[in-house]
Amino acid sequence: MMPENAQPDPTDEKVKRLGISLEDYLLPTHGRIQMISESGELLPVDEQGSTPGHEYPMPTTQELLDGYRQLVIGRRVNDQNYALVRQGRMAVYPSSHGQEASEVAAALCLEPRDWLFPTYRDTVAVIARGVDPMEVMTNFRGNWHQGYNPHENNTSVQSTPLTTQLLHAVGMAHAARLRGEEMVVLGMVGDGGTSEGDFHEALNFASVFKLPVIFFVQNNKYAISVPLSRQTAAPSLAHKAVGYGMAGELVDGNDLAALLAVLGRAVKLCREGRGPFLVEADTYRMQSHTNADDATRYREGEEVDEWTKRDPLTRMRTYLKHEGALTEELESEYTSDAETVAASLRDAMGQDAELNPLDLFDHVYTVQTPQLAEQRAQLAEELSRDAHTEHQG
Repeated sequence: MMPENAQPDPTDEKVKRLGISLEDYLLPTHGRIQMISESGELLPVDEQGSTPGHEYPMPTTQELLDGYRQLVIGRRVNDQNYALVRQGRMAVYPSSHGQEASEVAAALCLEPRDWLFPTYRDTVAVIARGVDPMEVMTNFRGNWHQGYNPHENNTSVQSTPLTTQLLHAVGMAHAARLRGEEMVVLGMVGDGGTSEGDFHEALNFASVFKLPVIFFVQNNKYAISVPLSRQTAAPSLAHKAVGYGMAGELVDGNDLAALLAVLGRAVKLCREGRGPFLVEADTYRMQSHTNADDATRYREGEEVDEWTKRDPLTRMRTYLKHEGALTEELESEYTSDAETVAASLRDAMGQDAELNPLDLFDHVYTVQTPQLAEQRAQLAEELSRDAHTEHQG
């Protein structure tokens, strides 16, 4: 039997307008939610102001402008970091070039009290959430445990192990409920992560306990070199939601307007106690998995070229300019903001890191164990002896 508050609310637009059953409520809308075409044109809307086939209203112009500004910054951060890796000033960087709309929407749909649980590729989402870009990138130099304090912006550390962050997200939501705190938690994951056992466990637990969690799948078509066709036989990853008794939706992951609308509605319904939800963003990884990967070994250039035409940045720019909302002054302001961030990254990554080997022991436990204290003291003595010997020499 379905949990009571997982039943469709009779006031829900999807139920009220289409007269659908519980099964249809859980299944994704037929096709892919899209509001702005690849060429930057607003798709036709009905008398309710919604694109036919779904119930989502268009975000406001200001919301789209705010999102576009973050797209510009995110693209510049991605490209700057890729250059820093080639220059040897960063160890590794998993670029989200081409996926920035999904990243930005994930951050902007949440309130400050909510929590974001990102993956290693979600740097743009973390920055859009308000975390200092320099603190974010410290992690990719390999010279610190994690560059930022998760509690300052309610943004968890970027997770490299696939899908462990989803279990953490569910745990956070469950703990908040036990404490009587109201929050929505959004956990990000890639298409490859949906093949992990942690994905199943997180969705199952969240659905059974009716937790306010949004599982946001960025389907960028490859789990390193493994294509989506070798990951699943489902019609879409969004269809996986129905098996857990939660609603799923498939959205154009390069359409910022559609992403803000779909994720915004999911957040609203989660606050009302009608979550969890699974949202799949149909997008593409334009660059290699990381700088250690050669994407030409497993995909054709023609495929990349086709997705280049769907670039979320140029799509939103075209739409906003056509609407008269994006002026030359605003465009210049956003570009300047992005260049300021890029320049700061270059300066910060160009400086030698001040490393203290004893830091390895200082942030493992809140209260240090006797074994770690003993090892720390041993290393401190060796470092002191070496420094004394070097000074004497």
